[in-house]
Amino acid sequence: MLVPKLFTTLQGYTRQQLVTDLTAGIIVGIVALPLAIAFGIASGVAPEKGLYTAIVAGFLISALGGSRVQIGGPTGAFVVIVYGIVQQYGTEGLAVATMMAGVILIILGVAKLGAAIKFIPFPVTTGFTSGIALIIFSSQVKDFLGLKMGTVPAEFVAKWQAFVTNLGSLNPWAAGIALFSLAILGFWPRVSRRVPAPFVALVAATAIVQLFHLPVETIGDRFGEIHAGLPHPTLPHLSFHGMALLAAPAFTIALLAAIESLLSAVVADGMIGSRHRSNMELVAQGVANIVSPIFGGIPATGAIARTATNIKNGGRTPVAGLMHALTLLLITLFFGKWAALIPMAVLAAILVVVSYHMSEWRTFRSELRAPKSDVAVLLVTFGLTVLVDLSVAVEVGMVLAAFLFMKRMAEVTNVSVVSREFAEAMEEETEDPNAIASRHVPPGVEVYEIDGPFFFGAAETFKQAVTSVASRPRVLIIRMRRVPVIDSTGINTLRDLARRSHQEGTLMILSGVHSQPVIAITNSALFDELGENNICGNIDDALNRARIYLGLPTEERPAFARPDVAREMPHGERRRRPRP
Repeated sequence: MLVPKLFTTLQGYTRQQLVTDLTAGIIVGIVALPLAIAFGIASGVAPEKGLYTAIVAGFLISALGGSRVQIGGPTGAFVVIVYGIVQQYGTEGLAVATMMAGVILIILGVAKLGAAIKFIPFPVTTGFTSGIALIIFSSQVKDFLGLKMGTVPAEFVAKWQAFVTNLGSLNPWAAGIALFSLAILGFWPRVSRRVPAPFVALVAATAIVQLFHLPVETIGDRFGEIHAGLPHPTLPHLSFHGMALLAAPAFTIALLAAIESLLSAVVADGMIGSRHRSNMELVAQGVANIVSPIFGGIPATGAIARTATNIKNGGRTPVAGLMHALTLLLITLFFGKWAALIPMAVLAAILVVVSYHMSEWRTFRSELRAPKSDVAVLLVTFGLTVLVDLSVAVEVGMVLAAFLFMKRMAEVTNVSVVSREFAEAMEEETEDPNAIASRHVPPGVEVYEIDGPFFFGAAETFKQAVTSVASRPRVLIIRMRRVPVIDSTGINTLRDLARRSHQEGTLMILSGVHSQPVIAITNSALFDELGENNICGNIDDALNRARIYLGLPTEERPAFARPDVAREMPHGERRRRPRP
């Protein structure tokens, strides 16, 4: 349904829920303040751009989204890709890529592809999420230790080499503030969960640095004055050439936004027992990412940690998300200029904690005990994210996972020769009323059986099995009673076999063809080449068709035989029996 949850939840809305939502929204807004600034800086843009994103995109995601409690804004998942785009294409290139990603997200939502995101393999998402976490941690080492060094190299290995080289320039005051902030982030939740630990760490560290005039770099020292309030809306320069160059980053942003937002919505559903509208959520994410750059923002998506904070504080409708955005706007308007006093070390400490939770190292470790193919996808995605590029990691991870899946499916599909010459090997199947061992197969008839989905991954297995027998039978029966689906490659493989059989004087018959394969074959040229009489619903009809072709008398179907396909079953039994 493309209906925002806000419209649904306002029906029967009570004053008590309004108070609870407003309280939750204020708390989440305070939590989002240091995170928005930190994610903006880590992404290579001015700190206020993170605030603009949390305000504008956060408001739109709550107003138009398909989740009751989703909180949107800048997240750690985007840090790597945004930083790379800014370094290569500048902030205007980032704005164009973000708007393009917004259009892609809207198309995905309107096309009702929200449910398709769940088919992204778990090792791929775990791999790039853990890789992003490691990159975020690496990007904060300089500020955490207060190292006096020039521009930090973008490459992972070169970055750590530079850290080691400049370790002698460590600022003990900055490291002390960072460790003090880590202590607050770790222990404050035991004191109070109503007042967010990141906000307490931010205020305490800033107060200490300013009161004691500690030589610690602040936001103002690096970025200058922080502009309070939202900027005037401006459109970036759009050109076809520029958009073509930014197509790959835009698709990466869209994919990450879709994965992160829908994953957050699923987690939220589990916490409050609701059900989100995935397609509406994608549309809302798209609108937010189109509008956010117009107001100087960066890519946004659903934030799992902030959404969970919203739920734990009683937020149950999108009103809490709207209040979160309004809280951030008021803070920016009235206290934005004070953000210049925030030490870089405390932001680094906050992001170190974010990267730790984002790494999901326990999940990563447990995945290493998964099947080898999944471990390969996990490690390749993780390694490419850290050492090469997030876009490449996602693309290669998806392709590798798809190939490994096809390999597994091809291994599941079995092709065997079950004709008269192999009847002894079929004694174990005598309990099957339709087993070929319980039938009389005329001389000159060869029976093959395909067991499993017959798609392009299994086509080569079928070819090898068919060509393994040197003799050319007069009749070739292909049993398909265990083939639930067939694709165009499978159909063309059968068509090639039908042509070759015709050239060699062999009649080819299909037996036990289910509904989907029947429809696919009927709509293809294979139907005309085989003929309707050579597509049978069961093995007994197929054998009788072979006998007629060989000039032999037909035989009655055994009384113990059972229908192989749904269309041969009595109407009542057809409804009771599960589809293959």
